[in-house]
Amino acid sequence: MKMDYSEAANRISRKFAQSGQTPDVKKIEGKLKRLVDEFGVQPSEAERSVTSELAKEFNLPVPGAGSAPGGGKGGGTEEKKIAESVPGEWVTIEGKIVALSAPASPSIAQSGIIADDSGAIRFVVWAKSNAPAMTDGSWYRIESAVVDEFKGVANLKVHSGTTIKEITDDRSLIPTPAPIKDLHPGIGNVRAKFIQEWDASHDRMLQSGLLGDETGTIKFVMWKEPGKERLVPGAVYNLFYAQVDEFNGRLSLNLNTATILQEEGEIAVTGGEATITGAIVHIAPGSGIIKRCPVEGCNRALSRQNYCPVHEIQPKFIYDLRIKGWLDDGEKTHNVLVQREVVESLTGISLAQAQEIAENNPLGMDEVFLQMRDKVLGRYITCSGREIDNRLLVNKCEIVKFSSADHTALLNRAGGAPS
Repeated sequence: MKMDYSEAANRISRKFAQSGQTPDVKKIEGKLKRLVDEFGVQPSEAERSVTSELAKEFNLPVPGAGSAPGGGKGGGTEEKKIAESVPGEWVTIEGKIVALSAPASPSIAQSGIIADDSGAIRFVVWAKSNAPAMTDGSWYRIESAVVDEFKGVANLKVHSGTTIKEITDDRSLIPTPAPIKDLHPGIGNVRAKFIQEWDASHDRMLQSGLLGDETGTIKFVMWKEPGKERLVPGAVYNLFYAQVDEFNGRLSLNLNTATILQEEGEIAVTGGEATITGAIVHIAPGSGIIKRCPVEGCNRALSRQNYCPVHEIQPKFIYDLRIKGWLDDGEKTHNVLVQREVVESLTGISLAQAQEIAENNPLGMDEVFLQMRDKVLGRYITCSGREIDNRLLVNKCEIVKFSSADHTALLNRAGGAPS
């Protein structure tokens, strides 16, 4: 139901008229309209906010405190822990700014993440609020902010009725990592091992891959920004205040907001194992022998001109083998990625043999692709590995041997007979 700003403004004005005050009805109407239309605040909350703001201005108690417009119970701006904040509420919180990010729009003055010992939440400071700028690493008390929801995740909005006060006393904040299986959309902390690096799918992408712990695995992405450094495959990290996103029911981590601390130790990664039997129905370009960037920690696949999207031309590249393709089990087609050791076992072509073919055959690397495609395309195989985002990261493959009994059974079901 659309708010009648004029009626609401007059209703608020009448409340203060009983105390001898004459607030400007047009100003009240403008504030209500801005809160509802620009900031997406619920009409009842907007009316409560403007009423509270005028009460402060006139040094009066809030008229009808304890009751919301229409007789309902008001929520006020109760001080809460961040984890207890619910969309639709007006809250007061105390927390530490743990990340600041570039505003996505001129209408936004600041955005980032604020945290306390219960959790963390993204915040947005609207430019029209004229709020003081907050500093990364400092503590603040934010009074009368709005909690709303975006893509199912709670966000804190700082508007013109919000008060921000820096907290100067010394406070500590020690985030607690959660198991990967317990992550949910929002802001999360994990201790995980970097177990798989993937090729970048976008020019702006610094790195992507797979993280894992004792409870499961999760995809991550890091975008190019000044000061961002690539993770080292095989290393263990504490990742504090990462953004947990959800797409098509699957979670992923955006590490651009995260505090990243490498540590000693090991994690026994488990979860996501799958075994699929089917026919290889497609071998994708980029299969066969490829070149990788030799820069430590990179390992990206190079272009035919030996170009790395991060480290540019790399004449001292490293050869590698892989197969990217589709495995059809009769009901579903699975995207598979087979690494060097399994490719050698599956095709009978070693890395050394593939390198010799690539360097001495007129077709070069294409000849390796063609030979490998001829050896595996259409073959029935059983692949085992970790299935992530509809891709099976294969660590074991076996050729399915022909069974005359199966052949006979299929012919009988089809109504035929063996020749």
